[in-house]
Amino acid sequence: MRGAWTRYQRHAFAEPAPDLARYVARYWMVRWDYRVPYHQLIVPYPNVHLTFRDGAATVQGVCRGRQTRVLAGRGRVLGVAFRAGCFRPFLDAPVSTITDRTVPAAEVFGPGVPGDPDVAEVERFLRARLPAPDPRADEAAGIVARIAARPEITRVDLLADDLGTSVRGLQRLFAEHVGVGPKWVIRRYRLWEVTQRLEEGASIDWAALAVELGYADQAHFVHDFTKMFDESPTRYAERY
Repeated sequence: MRGAWTRYQRHAFAEPAPDLARYVARYWMVRWDYRVPYHQLIVPYPNVHLTFRDGAATVQGVCRGRQTRVLAGRGRVLGVAFRAGCFRPFLDAPVSTITDRTVPAAEVFGPGVPGDPDVAEVERFLRARLPAPDPRADEAAGIVARIAARPEITRVDLLADDLGTSVRGLQRLFAEHVGVGPKWVIRRYRLWEVTQRLEEGASIDWAALAVELGYADQAHFVHDFTKMFDESPTRYAERY
C-alpha cells in the first residue's frame, strides 16, 4: 500500500460532450506496467460500463459486490461510465437483465464496435447510436443523484415519502433502469461517505455511525462494509 501502486498505474478521466452528457457520466482511462501480476480491487457504483481492452469491447452491468481484476505486464483500458439509470435506452431491456454480468458490446450495440478507440472515436460511435429520450431514465438518474447528494436518506421508505411515491414503485423503476434496488444504492453511497470520513482522519463512534446510517446495530454495518470493501472499517481506518 502507501500509494506504491501509483508508480505502476496511470489514471485519467474525461467529461462527455454536451450532446452525450444525458447518458454518459464520464470516460476513464487506465494504463499499467507490472513486472508481477497485481490484483486490483474494484468497488462498485450503480453505473453500467462499456470498456475497451485488448481489442475487445464489453458491457459490464452493475455489480452488486466487489470484484478483483488481475493486471499483468503492460496494458490499457478505456471505459465509458454511463449515468446511473440511463443505459436502459441503449439496452432496450431492463437493466437488471445484465446485473452482475458482462456481455460482448456487439450484443447491445450491434456491429461496428471499435476495437481499440480513443475518446473521440467512442463519442462518434455512441453519437451514431443515440436512442430516443426516455423520461423514466431521466427520472431514475435524478433519484440516484438525490441519494448521492443527501446523506440523510438512509431508508427506502424515507426516499419514497420524499418523492411522493411507493416503495414498490421505486423498486420497479430501479429494476428497469438502474439494475439494482434503491436499498443497495442508498447503502452504497452511505458507505462511500464513511470512507471519506476515514480518509480525512475523522474519529468515529462506530455504534453511533451505524445508527446514523440506518442500520439496526453496529454488527450489521460492519458486515456490509466488510462485504463491500474486503476489510473491516477499523482495518480500513488504520491505513489512513
